[in-house]
Amino acid sequence: MAALDLLGKRWTLRVVWELQQAPAGFRELRRRADEMSSSVLADRLRQLTEVGIVTTDDQGVYQLTELGRGLRPALEPLRVWAEEWADALGPPQ
Repeated sequence: MAALDLLGKRWTLRVVWELQQAPAGFRELRRRADEMSSSVLADRLRQLTEVGIVTTDDQGVYQLTELGRGLRPALEPLRVWAEEWADALGPPQ
């Protein structure tokens, strides 16, 4: 339940998704997630760092830890289901 509570927080999965694509600094992550406020991004990065999913280097570049990279196969079935759901809904009206 703790994992679902963490990952269910707004924007958390977006941060994980973006860091799966490539490590990035705060400004770059903020640019990629254009609707996320700076304060929410800072909170999510802090939370994900505290639980060992994200780490940052001396230059302030964030990346997933080995534990964080392990989320990809765990989330893959959800991604597949979401694509099927989107297809079933059809194009936006």
